[in-house]
Amino acid sequence: MSGGRETLSAPTISASAEWRAHPMLPIAAALGYATSVIHIYGLGPYIAPIAETFGWSRTQVTVGLTLSTLVQAVFALPIGLLVDRYGPRRFGLIGMLLTCGAFALLGTASGTASNWYGLWSIIALATLPVQATVWTSAVATRFEASRGLAFAITLCGASVAVAVFPLLGTWLIARYGWQTAVAIQSGVWAAIAFPVIFLFFRGAHDASRGVAATRKADRRVLDGVTLGEGLRSSIYLRLLIASLLFTFTIIALVVHFVPILTDRGATPLGAAGIVSLVGLFSIVGRLATGLLLDRFRASYVGAVVFMLPVIGCLLLLTVGSTVAGQMVAAAFVGLTLGAEVDVIVYLTTRHFGLKSFGGLYGGLLTALSIGTATGPLGAAAVFDRYGSYAPFLWLTIAFMIASSVALLSLPAPKSAA
Repeated sequence: MSGGRETLSAPTISASAEWRAHPMLPIAAALGYATSVIHIYGLGPYIAPIAETFGWSRTQVTVGLTLSTLVQAVFALPIGLLVDRYGPRRFGLIGMLLTCGAFALLGTASGTASNWYGLWSIIALATLPVQATVWTSAVATRFEASRGLAFAITLCGASVAVAVFPLLGTWLIARYGWQTAVAIQSGVWAAIAFPVIFLFFRGAHDASRGVAATRKADRRVLDGVTLGEGLRSSIYLRLLIASLLFTFTIIALVVHFVPILTDRGATPLGAAGIVSLVGLFSIVGRLATGLLLDRFRASYVGAVVFMLPVIGCLLLLTVGSTVAGQMVAAAFVGLTLGAEVDVIVYLTTRHFGLKSFGGLYGGLLTALSIGTATGPLGAAAVFDRYGSYAPFLWLTIAFMIASSVALLSLPAPKSAA
């Protein structure tokens, strides 16, 4: 079996009608998705100050992120199944507050290993209800004709996180020290994001309606293959491989971008400013990718987009000591950042439908989480071993090419979901 039953229903309403009905849902979901990565993309500016305060290596600082993301990997599939059953709204609202609170607690670190691991264990549990499955599942049930663009806007939340969190964190650290800065950063973000999520984040399963209407809607949005059919598909295996290889390197590259640049002569604030370009170009890349996904074969779009960081890494390896080289490299990395989620989510819905989307994407999120967990630790270990990030940049090039080939090998869905 190559892809399960791929003959899925065609869009029933126009893209413009979908946007008129739910214009704020992707924006609310984007803020929620940004919250889910505050401990990932917000960590970069804190790595060096924490290491200096406690006399730790960068590997010791980063290992907490690895542990917490591995916990997410273990529970990604069960959380996806629960979202399929109960709807995403309650998970998003509770998880958003828990995640911001848990990130703020990092400021209470005492310098002991047990305390550090304990704080990251809290983050691991707090972030379970805000993983990508929650935000994308709500959008998937509301958008069909314009699903690529709706996903792109949702997942721009991570782009906003990359643009805002490192710069905000660096500025706060300079003024208040890292212990106070992490608490302020968490509070500011919660005050911005929670009201919008509370007001506008509702998927089809979360809407208040009569029993008959609910059943009718469920029949429409739950078309597709079963969980077992999807898991046994060779298409699913290729998506898993692409997800793992891509996130292992791209997330590590973004998390360590500030120290990569400072090691090449940039000031901390200057490096943070350049990293903000990653977030800004990520917004452009996500929106462009979303539009292309709605118009062209998704596997081809993804394969091309996955190759862009290769250019960024080559620039860092050759002209990475110049400001211009750093800025252009940041742009190429940004154009791809998060595209793995856009492309993987889109391909999942098109090949397998929405019947078991939470569970199937939860499985793919396991691969994404494992890559996210191990990549930053691997990059830190490479730096601690060789005193340079260059070997990891070469590994990034190899993995990006392999993930692109995995997407190129996918067949076209028999019909759009």
